[in-house]
Amino acid sequence: MQGIERNNVARLAASQALMLSAIVMSMAVGGVIGAQMAPDPGLATLPIAAMVVGVAVASLPAALLMRRIGRRAGFLCGAIIGVVASLLSVWALREGSFALFVAGHFLLGSYQGFANYYRFAAVEVTGPAQASKAISLVVAAGIVAAFLGPQLGQWGREWFVEQFFLGSYLAQAALSFIALILLYGLRLPAVSVAQGGAARPLGEILRQPALQMSIFGASVGYSAMIMAMTATPLAMLGCGLPGTSVTPVIQWHVVGMFAPSFFTGNLIKRYGAPRIMQIGFVLLLVHVAIAISGAEYLHFLSALILLGLGWNFAFIGGTTLLTQTYRPAEQLRVQMVNEFIVFGLVAIASLSAGWLYTHFGWTLLNLSMVPLLVLALLAASRMARSGPVAAASA
Repeated sequence: MQGIERNNVARLAASQALMLSAIVMSMAVGGVIGAQMAPDPGLATLPIAAMVVGVAVASLPAALLMRRIGRRAGFLCGAIIGVVASLLSVWALREGSFALFVAGHFLLGSYQGFANYYRFAAVEVTGPAQASKAISLVVAAGIVAAFLGPQLGQWGREWFVEQFFLGSYLAQAALSFIALILLYGLRLPAVSVAQGGAARPLGEILRQPALQMSIFGASVGYSAMIMAMTATPLAMLGCGLPGTSVTPVIQWHVVGMFAPSFFTGNLIKRYGAPRIMQIGFVLLLVHVAIAISGAEYLHFLSALILLGLGWNFAFIGGTTLLTQTYRPAEQLRVQMVNEFIVFGLVAIASLSAGWLYTHFGWTLLNLSMVPLLVLALLAASRMARSGPVAAASA
């Protein structure tokens, strides 16, 4: 990479780390706070679900806004939303308002809806030949979130004696503000340049088997991950494990999500995206097997690490495969459709997590993932046997 490319990718990666630290912090403590504030136990994970819904809802307007004002300006808008979201959550905690707390998490998810385009911006500044590497580097920055996010939740827990976790959400606001400063220094290509060339009708693009596989595989992998991750803190507490055991499990889960990104790009270059996605679905199925085999700390820890690994291979593989299916003039439309479908289904999975756990328990929640994981595994195996996927010609 050239100097300006490295600078842009570094800023995007650092901003990704800060955004995901904010998200992971809420994942780690949002359900616990929700259980204390919610009027009904089944609504305990509603703040987390609202965060995922926010990602899905923001994905379309974020893409349209960036098409009009550019990536950089769109990313800055997203970071501002992140600051507002954290401050709204602080207000909610002070007022004891569960509705405001849910609203704050919805806005935090909207921030992620903008930030999810960081990985695509990295491809635009480095070029298609470096796509898998650029995506992996940006996603790999999430390894910081594995430690910073949960620790912020713990460090800020008792900063203010009148309300637990108030300091955590103030620290979360600071993360978004630092990201805002980093994103201000981006030097990205103009949208008109990035979209040069002729575009095909959207229906023709969507009929490509590779594009269908990329969206379906990423959706299934992400939905399985978010459903299990959302319910894990409640399941651990429900099994009688101490609250202090939740943080290390979430931390190592996030390590599993992002640490492989340092070599996932090279694996995709060598073996192809469908083969790596195939491995991801196998790992997610192994997660289910371990999760339902017992309720001890090590069961949760090992299952959640595999859950993260499986997500990494399925999601990065799916994203890389997606970049091979569109021409430059088609990228924003295809990315918009991809983000809306993937995170729409992820939102449904997240909304279902609390209800499934409350009414059917941890075992059936995990077993509910199996049919789609098997279907995704078969689809990825079929595509892997069909040979390399040719990039869309301009």
